[in-house]
Amino acid sequence: MTDGVEQSLSAAVEALNRARRVAVLSGAGVSAESGIPTFRAADGLWEGHRIEDVATPIGFQRDPRLVWKFYNARRANARSVKPNPGHLALVAMERHWVGRFAIATQNVDGLHQTAGSRTVYEVHGSLRRTRCTRCGEIRDRGLDPLPDLPQCEGCGAMLRPDIVWFHESLPEDVWWNAQQAAAECDVLLVVGTSAVVYPAASLIPIAQQTRDPGATVIECNLTRTDASQMVDIGLYGPSGIILPTLCQRLGIEVP
Repeated sequence: MTDGVEQSLSAAVEALNRARRVAVLSGAGVSAESGIPTFRAADGLWEGHRIEDVATPIGFQRDPRLVWKFYNARRANARSVKPNPGHLALVAMERHWVGRFAIATQNVDGLHQTAGSRTVYEVHGSLRRTRCTRCGEIRDRGLDPLPDLPQCEGCGAMLRPDIVWFHESLPEDVWWNAQQAAAECDVLLVVGTSAVVYPAASLIPIAQQTRDPGATVIECNLTRTDASQMVDIGLYGPSGIILPTLCQRLGIEVP
C-alpha cells in the first residue's frame, strides 16, 4: 500500500469516526462487482439496444414488447446474482449508525435491500416493481418472470416497469428523502458512480453546501471520475475491497 493510499484511508476513517450521520450515493459500479452489467457501453448502446428504444417513454409507446423483453432480461440477470462484500459493508455501516444512515442509489436491482440495507432510496426506481399505465398502481412483484406484455389485474391496462426513464422526473417523495439525507449528513460516500447523471449527482453539492461546514465527501470508485474534482477524499479500487477495509479500520464487523 502506497503512502498516498494510506493517507487517504486514514483521512476517510477519521472523517467517518467523527460523523454523526452518514449518507451514500451508490451507482452501477457497486452492482457490477456482483455481475450486473453497467449502464452503457462505450458505443452508447445498452446491452445492444439504443437508449432511446428501451429507456424512454416514446420508446415504450412505440414498441412495448421490445421494452418488456429488455427489462425481463435484466430482471432475470438480477435474480441470478448476489450481493457482494461492498453491499454487506454498507449493511454493517447502517447497523453502526443505526437511524442515522441512508443510501440513495441509482441502481434498480434491489441488491442493497437483498444484502440487508433498510434505509434505501431508489431514485431511479426498481426492477421489482411495475406501474399501471392507466390507474397508476405500483406493485412489487419480486423478480419472478413476467409476460411479454403484462396487464394490470385491476383495470386491465398495460403495465410498465417502475423505472425512471430518460425525460422523466424522479419520484418526488423518494428524491426529497435522498436530498434530506445528503443535506443532513456529515459524510457522503460516493460509491461506484461517476456522478454524471443528474439530478442524482447533485447530492454531492447538496451535501457540501447545505450546512457550514459541509459534509466530507469520500469517493470510492475503480478509477478517478468526473466527480473526483468535487470530492474531499478519493479511494480508488473495487468497492468490495474498499468498503470492508473501511469497516475493519472503524472496528465495524461485516456480516
